[in-house]
Amino acid sequence: MDATVWIALWAVLFLASHLIISSSAVRSRLIGAVGEQPYRGIYSLIAFATLGPLIYEFARNKHAGPLLWALRAVAPIRGLAWLLMLTALILLVGSFITPNPGVIGAPKGGSEPRGLLKITRHPGLVGFSLFGIAHLLMNGRAGDVIFFGLFPALGIIGGMHQDRRKIRELGDLYREFVAKTSFVPFAALIGGRVRWAGNDMPWAVIGVGVVLTVAIVALHPMIFGGHPLG
Repeated sequence: MDATVWIALWAVLFLASHLIISSSAVRSRLIGAVGEQPYRGIYSLIAFATLGPLIYEFARNKHAGPLLWALRAVAPIRGLAWLLMLTALILLVGSFITPNPGVIGAPKGGSEPRGLLKITRHPGLVGFSLFGIAHLLMNGRAGDVIFFGLFPALGIIGGMHQDRRKIRELGDLYREFVAKTSFVPFAALIGGRVRWAGNDMPWAVIGVGVVLTVAIVALHPMIFGGHPLG
């Protein structure tokens, strides 16, 4: 079977299994049958069982399939890709410091958003999406498009899926949080649903994001191959 088809197969299996097992109907039944901690173990096992082969197949067949677009040499697009990567890393780091109140392990509290949550209520998922979009701009082969396209697909579909499930589980608390925030970055701020304050500025998160960006530029050729700047 063609490498591009294998990449597509594992990508679909990973996305579908991720959404199915985290759906309210399946999740509640599994937790009722085996308990919360065993459910998390099953969830992780299925995720690794599909993500592992996907990464392996892609690593063995980078740039597989026909060329769909070639934007790597276009300076403005390359600059946009790096801006997206820097933003993605800042959001990913920020998602651990200021997590969405609906994610596992988030501290209990009210529905009032703060910090990066005023920009988007899903900083981690938006960060994954921007990571994928940045790499889509720089990699136009069919296999690359399928692999990196999985990130925004998981981020967008997963965010919508999580919002619906958390409203059912947490009720008014999460419904109020959704009403004050936005999935699309900056939409809540532009719409006036929240106001940015001086103490919302995540300086430490931005600093870590910049350091990670510099480190990735330096280590990318050794770990992933290719050079981001060349």
